[in-house]
Amino acid sequence: LFLAVCAVGIGGTFQYGYNVSIINAPTQHIHKFLNETWTSRYHKELNPDMLTFLWSVIASIFSLGGLFGALIGGSMAIRLGRKGALLMNNVIAILASILMGISFPTGLFELLIAGRFLIGINSGIGICVQPLYIGEVAPKHLRGGLAMGTSIFLTGGILTGQIIGLRELLGGEKYWPLLLSSSCFPAFAQLLFLPWFPESPRYLLIDRGDELSCAKALKRFHGSSEYQGEMEDIQRECFALDGEKPKKPWQLFTDRGVRWQLITVIVMTMGQQLSGINAIYFYATYIFEQAGISAEKIPYVTLGTGACECFTALSCGLLIDYVGRRYLIIGGYLLMTLWCTVLTFSLTYQDLYSWVPFVSMMSIFAFILSFGLGPGGITNTLTAELFVQSSRPAAYMIGGTVSWISFFTIGMLFPFIVNGLKQYCFLVFLLECSFVAAFIFLVIPETKNKSFLEIKKEFHKLNFG
Repeated sequence: LFLAVCAVGIGGTFQYGYNVSIINAPTQHIHKFLNETWTSRYHKELNPDMLTFLWSVIASIFSLGGLFGALIGGSMAIRLGRKGALLMNNVIAILASILMGISFPTGLFELLIAGRFLIGINSGIGICVQPLYIGEVAPKHLRGGLAMGTSIFLTGGILTGQIIGLRELLGGEKYWPLLLSSSCFPAFAQLLFLPWFPESPRYLLIDRGDELSCAKALKRFHGSSEYQGEMEDIQRECFALDGEKPKKPWQLFTDRGVRWQLITVIVMTMGQQLSGINAIYFYATYIFEQAGISAEKIPYVTLGTGACECFTALSCGLLIDYVGRRYLIIGGYLLMTLWCTVLTFSLTYQDLYSWVPFVSMMSIFAFILSFGLGPGGITNTLTAELFVQSSRPAAYMIGGTVSWISFFTIGMLFPFIVNGLKQYCFLVFLLECSFVAAFIFLVIPETKNKSFLEIKKEFHKLNFG
């Protein structure tokens, strides 16, 4: 079971985290490549506005690819199976790596844009299908901890990308095409290891009606003596669904039986992206400079932020099945509200005392720890738990779409928010974190150690009054 989580994670959310972080290191080298390519092609200098536009396209096309991937990920999981969709997804990653790798020697920056779009599609599919697979193979008493594999591999990907992007490794001028094309290695690793593991047992029985394959898969995952209880749970869900086909995303919006589950997923997903975590990373360099850290050393201090996220994802994975989902996610948002307040004050009085920048630094790391302990990890876990088999792929498609649109929107609007409000932008995030915490407290029941049918019954009263 543990090895299956690793096999799906290495080519799933690891790719998302890895490809988000590696694009930062070679920024200056890509600018130089764009200038040289433009000059040799058109025999004139590339003007600064056009350079900014091309760089913005290279950076943001990833999120548009992710949105497209989220829109097709659920359908792929239904048609090809969870395992089949993940395996097919690696073909997209390998093609993207080839395009990005040959962009420099061929002098075609268009290949770089196409490669970033394709790796975005790969990430969108991975972040949709991986938690779907893990949520369906895990027994209910371990479901939270195993589902945190999604967050652990995502943060692991960010940290790995930060390390490999250091100028001593692949972040130097000579090696940046190799850095961007290195995402083929996780894809090859998944193609090598994932075929050894079974398909999701719930998919085999409920969607395919293959009871024998389901029993074999459960024996592999849970052992010959322990699988029977899980088999009965899947059979009960299959009986309750009574042959209901997997739903399309638009059908969920008209289904009163999942109304509040869907509202919950949309609020949590938007809350995760708009919580201020992007603002924290944006301000990190400035705060580190104010604390007296030299520009050459800042990339190494930034590794600390990646390590923080990775550490909290692991901690959350250990705590989630003991403490419960509600306490961790509400606590995470409330702590983020506190650190937004501290950061607003410390940034306002940054120049007053020499120790204030260190308070800002501490607040950054504390905010990242709070995010990883709650919203960062539990949002995906709850999306898997709030829906039964027929609605789950469509719910992930909707959640993924909302996430990528929010990611793209905050990327476009954030510079204007910062320029307009300066350090007071954290007051906006403070209000948003408080609202999401209040919503979760009032709406979401505890899902720890409950079957998907039991969770559905918990929402019945909310949905039907």
